[in-house]
Amino acid sequence: MLQCRRCTLYRPGRHLDEGSMKVRRILAGLALVVAAAGAWVYWGLTHQADISAYAGLAPRTPTQPAPVRATFLGVSTILFDDGETQVLIDGFFTRPKLRQVFGGRVSSDPGLVAASIARARITRLAAVVVTHSHYDHALDSALVAHSTGAVIVGSASTANIARGSDLPEDKILTPRTGEAMTFGQFRVTLLPSGHVPTGYPNGAIEAPLRQPARADAYKLGEAFAVLIEHGGRSLLVNASAGFQPGALMGRVVDTVFLGVGQLGKKGDSYMQAYWHELVEAPRAKHVVVIHWDNFTLPLDEPLRPLPALFDDLDATMGSLTSKGREAHVKVTLPQAWQEFDAAAP
Repeated sequence: MLQCRRCTLYRPGRHLDEGSMKVRRILAGLALVVAAAGAWVYWGLTHQADISAYAGLAPRTPTQPAPVRATFLGVSTILFDDGETQVLIDGFFTRPKLRQVFGGRVSSDPGLVAASIARARITRLAAVVVTHSHYDHALDSALVAHSTGAVIVGSASTANIARGSDLPEDKILTPRTGEAMTFGQFRVTLLPSGHVPTGYPNGAIEAPLRQPARADAYKLGEAFAVLIEHGGRSLLVNASAGFQPGALMGRVVDTVFLGVGQLGKKGDSYMQAYWHELVEAPRAKHVVVIHWDNFTLPLDEPLRPLPALFDDLDATMGSLTSKGREAHVKVTLPQAWQEFDAAAP
C-alpha cells in the first residue's frame, strides 16, 4: 500500500477528545462558580456585624421615674408606659426560625407570647399599634390584644389579621392617616410612611388571615409612622427604613425610633434621604435605632444583627453616628428588654 507522508490520517476519535475536553473545562468552570457562590452565601448567612462594638450606644436606664418609659422588645416592638396606660407598637414575640419562614408556615406561640407579656410587665395595655402587616410586625398582634383586652390599631390588612384570630370588631380600629386617637394621656396618630425597598410582598390582605399561614401571606398593607404625644413630648416610631417624602413636613418630634433593617444595603444617597426625611425634617434630637436585629432568633437571648447577606449594620451605624455628630443628634441602640426614658435628649 502506498502512503503519502504529507497526508494527515483522519482519526475520528481526535475530534471527540477535543470536544470532551472542552465540555470538561466548561463543567469545571461552572463547578468553581457554584462553589464560590455557595461559599459566599454560607459566609453571608453565618457572619454579621459585631454588636458589642455598639455597647457604648445603649440608652441609659433612668435613675428616677420618667414621664414615659420605653422598653425595646426586638424588631420594632416597643412598649410605652406612663405608669397608668401602656401602648405597644407591633407586638412580635414568636420570632419563627428561618426554615419556618422560607419553608413552611408561621403561627403565634401562645406560651411564648404569654411569657413575653409577663416579662415586659404588660398589665395596663390600651392599644397594640401595628406599623404594617408583614409577619415580623403583625404575627402576634391579635393574640397580644386578645390576651390583654387591648384594641388593635392599624390598616385594613391588619384588621384582617385580627379577624383571622377572631378578635371582636369592637377591638379593631382602622383610623385614617392623620386622625388622632387618645389612650389615657397618650395621643396617637398614624402618619403615612413607606417600606424599605426589598421585594418582600406588597399588596393587601383582602380576607381574614388564619394561622398557620405562609410568611408571605402577611402582605404589607399600608405602612405607617406612629406619632405619640404625651405631656408636651413627642415621639415618632418609623418601623421600616422607608419613607414618604414630605410626610413629616411641619411636624416636630423629640425622639425618632428609627427602623434600619436592610438600610445598610441601600447606599449613601438613600441613607442621606432617609436621615433627612425622618430626622432633619422633624428636627429630632434623639435617634433610637430599632429593627436592627435578626428576627429569626429568640428574644430570650442577646440580640444579634441580621446576617451580612441581608444587611450591613456597620455601614448603617457609621452613617447614622457620623450624621448625628454633625447635627448634634444623639444616637442610641438598645438591646432587648432595655428600659429607658422615651424622650430623653
